Amino acid sequence: MSNGILDEAYERLHRTGPEYEGWLSNHGPMAVEALARHGHEQRVHRWLDDYLGRLDELPRGLRPLDDWRAALGDPKRAGDWLAYFDRELREHPWREVLGTWWPRLLPGIAAGATHGVIRVGHAVRALDSAEENPQRVTELGQALGYWAARWQPVPGTDRLLDPARVPTGPDVEGLDVATALAALPRIEDRSGGIRDRLGRLSGVPRWEPALAALRPARTPAEAERELATLVHRAGLDYLRFGHAAPVMLVHAVTAPTAVLRTLPALDRALWAPSLAAAWAATAAVTSVYAPADGITAPTVPAATPAEVFARAARHGDAHVVKLADAVLDAHAATGDDRLLAAAGYAGQLI
Repeated sequence: MSNGILDEAYERLHRTGPEYEGWLSNHGPMAVEALARHGHEQRVHRWLDDYLGRLDELPRGLRPLDDWRAALGDPKRAGDWLAYFDRELREHPWREVLGTWWPRLLPGIAAGATHGVIRVGHAVRALDSAEENPQRVTELGQALGYWAARWQPVPGTDRLLDPARVPTGPDVEGLDVATALAALPRIEDRSGGIRDRLGRLSGVPRWEPALAALRPARTPAEAERELATLVHRAGLDYLRFGHAAPVMLVHAVTAPTAVLRTLPALDRALWAPSLAAAWAATAAVTSVYAPADGITAPTVPAATPAEVFARAARHGDAHVVKLADAVLDAHAATGDDRLLAAAGYAGQLI
């Protein structure tokens, strides 16, 4: 991956805010990292030329954070959060800052329609590639600041993240990922955006039992395997459900992918709760956007992984690019060619 082009793109983007037009997420940092990662650096600046015009300026802070807990999830404090993490990352190593804030932010994984954690995952991948520099550290700070400002829990996640729930014995009850996904209920009222829909989950009687049904990970290695399986199964589910909400159901795949990418930079004690939070994100997006009955998976022309991403890059939509990036990771781990079809399907739908 070219050091210079991605870092030039970050410099252009870091003059803009994390949202635009009210609360739409700035996808620029995530998309350019994916383009550069897959060898399409020549598209990065042209893509940005088209994208930057819609973005808002970097928000100004109101006052220093004196009570971070009270400021979590307050978008009016976005400028304060960005300034806070910029200062923290100037004074401390980025892994130390990430390790401190990951467990604080994890319960609010729904932040910005899960774009908070997704942006952090892209930033960590850029930093963890032995190419650490000021632009990439700044990107991590802006990603963490955005997550903090839009911090939003999925109903029922607090119980999943309760330390008392972590199993220690050999016999662990619960469902595997595929069965747990298939058992998720759906909300009836499909009006409004994701914030409105997530708020309705607490009124669905089967929601919290279904959320708690996934078998907890007993070890960090098991958490990593289950997280990889979650990405795999969510990618396949996009083929069945994506037609119902082509953009929003992308996040059922990209959110757990971001968590999976971040694991190597975290203390292994955080891996099991990371799985739990990622599961909550995918489960919530599925329950509020996917129909109860999926369609037969569509036929998408066969292609190599490189061709799949090249098609996504030519398409240009940030969600198509990011889904292709995520399913290529899952395909590399599993060899399941159906995942490549999911990327092509998104390009047809979006």
